[in-house]
Amino acid sequence: QVQLVESGGGLVQAGGSLRLSCATSGGTFSIYTLAWFRQAPGKEREFVAAITWSGDSTLYTDSAKGRFTISRDNAKQSVYLQMNSLKPEDTAVYYCVARSYFSGSALFRSTLYTYWGQGTQVTVSS
Repeated sequence: QVQLVESGGGLVQAGGSLRLSCATSGGTFSIYTLAWFRQAPGKEREFVAAITWSGDSTLYTDSAKGRFTISRDNAKQSVYLQMNSLKPEDTAVYYCVARSYFSGSALFRSTLYTYWGQGTQVTVSS
């Protein structure tokens, strides 16, 4: 059983930056594709970014391209989301998710991920 624990959320002004971290345990980290999803109040959960288990491929939602960067550190069994130029519309609970040996065109589908963290709140003030 894989456990995912997010951290790094908080309150930031528009234009600022945050770095989310997700520490994993209980599994073989290197085989897991990892992603970040977010959910704002009253809205559906949405895909933000993913990085494949091999680390050679990333995927971003259009609103994150050029502002967010997903990365992984297999030695630390962690995945990160560097968020720059934050906007009020980025306000949401951010979730770290994982699935083993997952790649291809469906990385953005939340229902295909096996493990979920508890989420970390990101609030961007205008």
